[in-house]
Amino acid sequence: MASAIAAATAPPTGAQHSVLLLRRANDYLAATLRARYRVLSFYDSGAPLPAFLAASAALEPEPPRAALVVGGGAIRLDTAFLDAAPYLRCVVTTAAGLDHVDLAECARRGVLVAGAGEVFSTDVADHAVGLLIDVLRNVSAADRYVRRGLWPVQGDYPLGSKLAGKRVGIIGLGSIGSSIAKRLKAFGCVIQYHSRRPKDGVSFGYFHDMISLATESDALIVVCALNDQTRHIVNKEVLGALGKDGVVVNIARGGNIDEAELISALREGKIAGAGLDVFEKEPVVPAEFFSMDNVVLTAHEAVFTTESGSDLCDLMIGNLEAFFDGRALLTPVLPK
Repeated sequence: MASAIAAATAPPTGAQHSVLLLRRANDYLAATLRARYRVLSFYDSGAPLPAFLAASAALEPEPPRAALVVGGGAIRLDTAFLDAAPYLRCVVTTAAGLDHVDLAECARRGVLVAGAGEVFSTDVADHAVGLLIDVLRNVSAADRYVRRGLWPVQGDYPLGSKLAGKRVGIIGLGSIGSSIAKRLKAFGCVIQYHSRRPKDGVSFGYFHDMISLATESDALIVVCALNDQTRHIVNKEVLGALGKDGVVVNIARGGNIDEAELISALREGKIAGAGLDVFEKEPVVPAEFFSMDNVVLTAHEAVFTTESGSDLCDLMIGNLEAFFDGRALLTPVLPK
């Protein structure tokens, strides 16, 4: 197995370092990496993960000390993974979230971690606002209505609801949440938020508990990281507090919302609609959503535009180069 991996990942002339590639890469990212490093691609290897990591450990003249990973996939950098790859000293993730990386274990072992920084912030914020407008104004549903030839037969499509003046509760006011708030403020929305603690220098209304935020909001936008404290942060009680005219948008992680309770709330008319870019068991999406005209679905694509893809590639290469040169990471998560 080791010889097969070595043969398949012959390094470019002069390359001194090897990198584990633990995500599927587009042609641009793959070519850029392979121009600089010996790339050991898990998905190209066809091997089970334990065998791939074991073979990588035997690579000459040294095993790979850095790994490029993505969030929301099948691979988690947890204790078991790090035990199988003790040679790893740096993790560079291409995801906005970090729920796929055990930061505490990485810190204990002295493994550096670089994140995506703010590369995705503007694109995710645009997507979140787009989903909210689509749900409120029935854009996708009206598009299907017109395409089916129903307009001349059944008349005008039912009216939607205006965005201006809506009270929008943002769950997680980090870089992305702040970008969403900035955009919605320009639309004339009233912004309020929930996070672990109030943000310094922020004038928006702060709610310590989710029920109060939902009660005082017309729409909730989920932007927070996924962890033990935020799993199902939007649950049955929160949806009930949001009410029959309320809308939920999720561009964070599927696990932030109790999907079964969301389906029930939508089916029973307890909330008005939802815009969802992420799901609990991606890429599998509950079939119940498909027949709901008040639900807008996208395929975990809020972060992806042509421009952000190029910027992300440059940032990932920059972080890898900084690590191998012994310089500080460009977008460090660990050390902080």
